[in-house]
Amino acid sequence: MSKVDAGLRYSAEHEWVDGSSPVKVGISAVAADALGDVVYVDLPEVGSVITAGETCGEVESTKSVSDLYAPVSGEIVEINQEAIDNPALLNEDPYGAGWLFTVNTTSEGALLSAEEYAEKNGGEL
Repeated sequence: MSKVDAGLRYSAEHEWVDGSSPVKVGISAVAADALGDVVYVDLPEVGSVITAGETCGEVESTKSVSDLYAPVSGEIVEINQEAIDNPALLNEDPYGAGWLFTVNTTSEGALLSAEEYAEKNGGEL
C-alpha cells in the first residue's frame, strides 16, 4: 500500500497541499506509485495564476503522461527546480523533496482529509 501523509489534505486527482503559507503542493505517493518512474515534470511558471480543479502542468513517467490539477486557486510563488532537474524525487520523496510548487492561495478546491483520501484510494496512513 502507498503511504498517505496524515498531516496533508488531498484533491481527488491526487495532489496534496500542506498548511503553510504560501501553500506547498505536490503529488501523493499513491499517484507516484501508480505512475511508475517519473521522467519529466512540467510546472506552471512563477507569477502565473492557477484555478482549483483546472490543469496546471504534467507529470510524465515511463508508463504514461498525467495532467496536474490545481488543488487551490492563486498565484504561483515558487517552483521546485530540483524536482524539474531530478523528476525521480517524485517517486523517492513525494511528501518531502519531491514537492512541486507553492501558491499564494485565494481559494481552495474540494480537498479530502488524509483519512478520506486513504480510504478512497487504498492508501495507508
